[in-house]
Amino acid sequence: MISICVETNHKPTPCENQAKVGVDLGICTLATLSDGTKIPNHKPLAKRLKKLKRLQRQLSRKQKGSQNRNKCKKSLARQHYKVSCARNDQLHKLTTNLAENYRLIVIEDLDVSQMLKQKRLSRQIADGAWYEFRRQLVYKAALRGNKIFIADKWYASSKRCSGCKHIKGQLSLSERIYCCSQCGLEIDRDLNAALNLEELINTVSSTEINACGQDGSVIMLKSLQQPAWQKQELSRV
Repeated sequence: MISICVETNHKPTPCENQAKVGVDLGICTLATLSDGTKIPNHKPLAKRLKKLKRLQRQLSRKQKGSQNRNKCKKSLARQHYKVSCARNDQLHKLTTNLAENYRLIVIEDLDVSQMLKQKRLSRQIADGAWYEFRRQLVYKAALRGNKIFIADKWYASSKRCSGCKHIKGQLSLSERIYCCSQCGLEIDRDLNAALNLEELINTVSSTEINACGQDGSVIMLKSLQQPAWQKQELSRV
């Protein structure tokens, strides 16, 4: 494989749309936008997992140093390459679409390294490549002049009602429909979280946003665990 770097004067077109959106990442659905759009998770690793396991077993049985082992190793590497390409293709399409159509984007500050320690969900989380999603979105925002807002990881976006702002004490992963006991709102769990993320932009005035972040900047929202009387704090990442 040969990599060639070429410097050009071409620059991506700045995003002229002033729309804002909250993005909630998940396992069943890769991303749910606050406008109701759902991006399905193609799960490239899960689709090829059976074949990968079979090739791995075949490789372990081949004699070391033999031609058959080398052929099997190349076949296994080819399948992993296809998984990587399929995952990157979906992430690039998603992040490019967000950067082209939304000026203000709110995402969560997910602690992916800790999430990967969960045995039951680690494979699905890794298959979604949430950290890579954030990395691509940040650098594309810098190219197109978007502003990325990152909600604190302790912000209860899933437990909070997008209607009356009541926060549930417990919310299991099996509950896919959010039912508020206070106002009676019933809404898709992921959409409810995305709406709460978008609402974070409204808690900061437009003057504060312009003062604390220029075009293409990443802003961390850090007021989520503070008392109500304290002012919302913005800090550059």
